[in-house]
Parts: sequence; structure tokens; C-alpha cells
Amino acid sequence: MSTLERLEPERLFPALLDWLEAPFAPRPGLTQSIRVEDYTEDGAYVVRAELPGVDPDKDVEITVSGGVLTIRGERREEKKEARRSEFRYGSFSRSLVLPADVDVDDITASYDKGVLTVKVPLPATDKPKTKRIAVKK
Repeated sequence: MSTLERLEPERLFPALLDWLEAPFAPRPGLTQSIRVEDYTEDGAYVVRAELPGVDPDKDVEITVSGGVLTIRGERREEKKEARRSEFRYGSFSRSLVLPADVDVDDITASYDKGVLTVKVPLPATDKPKTKRIAVKK
């Protein structure tokens, strides 16, 4: 039987960081997270997600709503007798805020060797991002 341990304040913060840095650790009531990397390349915002062992046609859903890209999916367990497995099965999801003013109709996705790649074309910006306003006297 385990006992509850009271963490001192100087140990609480590192413990919380450990909890947050373990996206695949089981947490009751929460789905698993997906490890992603995102960057800007050739005029597009690119999101790459690790999704090994899934069928992207059957097991992955990508949606955009309110400027948020959401990747949802499920990894199904194969039933075999007399085996041990440390693989994680079940639902997973990840949501990312998209850059402003993207056209959701131009978003594309591809899957290769266990990696899902979502490309979001960025709008052309001919306007300067900063404008100086003169003060009149």
C-alpha cells in the first residue's frame, strides 16, 4: 500500500515540471498527448506529429475550428495470446493555435513512416508589421 507524501515547496515545482514533461504518462481522465514539432518553412507553418503504428485514413482526424488545429486519433490493440506489451493504446489528441489570417481551405496533410505532416500556407504579407505614427503639433 502506498502512502501519501507531502512535498515541500522547494520540491513541488520540479515535481510539477516532471509531470508536464511526460506526455505519455497515464493520467486518469485525460487522453494521451502527441509529440509534435512546429516551424515555418517556405511560406508555410508546418506541424509534424509522431504517430507510428496508425492508419491515417481510419485512425486520424484533423480539424480546424476557431483558429485551432486539432489532431485526434486512436491506436488500436491487436489481440494476441501469451504476450507482454508495453505499447500504449487508446485515444490521443493535440491542439495547436494557428497563425492569424490563414486560409483553412489550403491546409494539407501527409503521412510517411509514422510521421504526420500538416502544412498551413501563411498569408502573403506585403504590409509592414510595424508602422510609425507621427504626432502632430
